[in-house]
Amino acid sequence: MPDRIEGPLVALLKRLAVALGALFAAALIVYIGRDGYVDNNGEGPISFNDALYYATVSLSTTGYGDIVPFTATARLLTTLVITPLRLLFLIVLVGTTVELLTERSRQSVRIQRWRSRVRDHTVIVGYGTKGRAAVETLLGDGVEPERIVVVDTDRTQLDAASALGLVTVTGNATRSAVLRIAGAHQASAIIIATNRDDTAVLVTLTARELAPKTRIVAAVRESENVHLLRQSGADSVIVSAETAGRLLGVATRTPSVVEVVEDLLTPDAGFAISERPVEADEVGGSPRHLADIVLGVVRNEKLHRVDASAVDALERGDRLLYVRKASPPDED
Repeated sequence: MPDRIEGPLVALLKRLAVALGALFAAALIVYIGRDGYVDNNGEGPISFNDALYYATVSLSTTGYGDIVPFTATARLLTTLVITPLRLLFLIVLVGTTVELLTERSRQSVRIQRWRSRVRDHTVIVGYGTKGRAAVETLLGDGVEPERIVVVDTDRTQLDAASALGLVTVTGNATRSAVLRIAGAHQASAIIIATNRDDTAVLVTLTARELAPKTRIVAAVRESENVHLLRQSGADSVIVSAETAGRLLGVATRTPSVVEVVEDLLTPDAGFAISERPVEADEVGGSPRHLADIVLGVVRNEKLHRVDASAVDALERGDRLLYVRKASPPDED
């Protein structure tokens, strides 16, 4: 689960400051009430050094007994003030050990609470270039960070994902136990963005067996492996190498087209491609006559181009793929 990251040096300095603060507070309290303390090895009222010495041996529970409170007020002060400071001092000293012992239990409770309430989240397998781009797109579409789970074996990559507030799972996604921890069987979508096509096939097989109804989107480098991903259970397959190659080819002749495509694929700036249901007053009309720029119509889970005769008249339950404005006017 995502947590606030604090460096070990900062944490150590904070605990040291609390311990020293408790020590000097106890010394100051004893020094103010020095008339109620007696030094069995000296004469006269105790000095601040004596008070600091008494606070040190008292908070550390050493207690040599050479400086002791002898008045009722001093003893009451020791009971009500010095004892709580002693407990605070000891808690700070053993804080690191206590934290190590309780961290696993605390994380386990947080994970159980997360599992009990999370549904219809998105699982992303692989947090490389493709995985990070997928996360940026989801966040740009307004998906809450805690509803995105990243699965990877690289601890550095997972730390970067956790810094964004994402839930992370360390492990090999080809194992069903790892995907089950990520809640793949309760997810609305699984994005497979591994660096190897063979790994993508194995992860797809595992994910489909675990989540028969979840939408699986996978990326492959070579087009010849597309059919393997589809046979393994992927609903959509993106050929990353060929897609990049097509854009490179287009950029040599019409670079502005590439800029428009990139703009459409960026959900939080410029224009973006989105999907919405057909409204009641649009039923029976043509998608080409709407105010929105419609690119296609999804009917019965099948995509039709806007100029297809099958969608000349919109029906209830249709969904429109259209171009929406993602940023305010005059903002680029």
